[in-house]
Amino acid sequence: MLKFSSLRIFSRFTRYRLLINLRRSHSRIGVLGVPFDKGQLKGGVGSGPEAFRKLGLIEELQHLGCDVKDFGDVVYEQIDGLMVENMTALGHIAACQKEVSDSVIHILNEGRMCLTIGGDHSCGIGTIDGHVKVKGNIALLWVDAHADLNTNATSSTGNIHGMPVALLAKELSDYWPYLPGMDWQQPRLSIRNIAYIGLRDIDSYERLVIDKFSITAFGMEDVERYGIIEVTNMALRRIDPNNNLPLHVSFDIDSLDALEAPSTGTPVRGGLTLREGIQIMEESYRTQRLSAVDLVEVNPRLGSPSDVRITLEAAKHIIRAASGYSRRGHSPENVCDLPQQTFPSVSTSAHNRAHLPLAAPKLWEIELIYIQELRKHEIIDTLDFQIEEITKTWKHIRGKGST
Repeated sequence: MLKFSSLRIFSRFTRYRLLINLRRSHSRIGVLGVPFDKGQLKGGVGSGPEAFRKLGLIEELQHLGCDVKDFGDVVYEQIDGLMVENMTALGHIAACQKEVSDSVIHILNEGRMCLTIGGDHSCGIGTIDGHVKVKGNIALLWVDAHADLNTNATSSTGNIHGMPVALLAKELSDYWPYLPGMDWQQPRLSIRNIAYIGLRDIDSYERLVIDKFSITAFGMEDVERYGIIEVTNMALRRIDPNNNLPLHVSFDIDSLDALEAPSTGTPVRGGLTLREGIQIMEESYRTQRLSAVDLVEVNPRLGSPSDVRITLEAAKHIIRAASGYSRRGHSPENVCDLPQQTFPSVSTSAHNRAHLPLAAPKLWEIELIYIQELRKHEIIDTLDFQIEEITKTWKHIRGKGST
C-alpha cells in the first residue's frame, strides 16, 4: 500500500514538473527584426518589425513571463554587381541574409529561442542557415500557402522569396548555378527533414520536386481530411521520427486564409483559420524542441487600417502560442492554493466594540454570548483573544444550525 501511494505521489510530481518545464522551456526569447522586402516586388513588408514593436509585442511577451531580449533590426550594405539570371536583387539578398544568419547564431548561442520578425520569406534563407550552423541537423516546418521551392530556372518571376527552400535543400544543390556573394551559405538541410503545412498554390515545377523527392507536404485538403492536430503531428513524426531534432517553424502569414490575414502580399483564399495556425504552434511548442520561429510576410501598407490590425493581431496570437502561452490559461508560478484570509488581533474593550463594523450584528451578539460562557466556566479570565477563535465559534454554531 505504501509503495502504491509513493508511486502515485511520484507520478503526480513528475506530471507537475513536466507542466512547469512546458511553461518555462522557452522563457528566454531573442527577437530579431528583418525589415527586408527585396525578395519580392511589393513595398511595405519591410516595415513589419516596426509595426509589431508599435503593437507592443515585446511588452506582451514579457507580461506572459518570458525573458525577452530585443536584438534590434538587421542592418546591411548591398553588394554591388551580383548578377545571376532570373534572380532579382541578389546583391541585397546575399548581404542581408548573411547578417541574418550571423544574428541567429548569436541569439541561439545565448541559449534563447530565436524569434525572427520579417520581412518577406527570403528571410528563411538566413534564419535556417544560422540555425543549422549552431544545431546541426534540424527539423523544419514550413507553414505557407506556397512551396517556395523554385530555382532560378523554374521561377516565373525571379523573386527570391519563392526560392528559399530550394536554396536550403542539399538534394537540390546541383540544380543551381554558382551564386556570387552566397559562399557563406551552403545547402545543409536534408529534404527528409522538411515538411509543409497549408499548401494550396503550388507551381508546376514545385509539384514535380515534391513528388520526385517525396517531400512531406500537407495541403489544405489534408487539413480538411485529417484535422490540423493530426496533420501537424504526422508532419513532426516524418521529419523527426526519433523526437530528438531541434525544431524550426517558418510561418508565412499567408498560410492563413485571406479573411484572417488580409494584409499580405500574396493572399490565397481557402487557407488555415487563425485557430488552426495557433494549434500548429501549440503542437510545435509541446515538443519542447522548438528553438527558432520565423513570422514573415505581414505587410502593414496593404489594405485598410482594419485589415492591418486584423493581420497584426493574428500574427501576434501565432507568436504567443510559440512562446508557450496556453489558451487554457496559466496558474501563478510557485503557488498551490488561494490566498488565505488573515485577521488582525482585536480586543473586546468597549472602545473596540464601538468601532467594529455593523455589517453582521447577529454574529457579534453570538460572539458576546460565547465569551460570557467561557468566563462563566473560568475557561478564560480575559476578554483579549484572537479573532480566529471567534471565527471557529461561528463555524461551530453554524454547524448546529444557528445563523
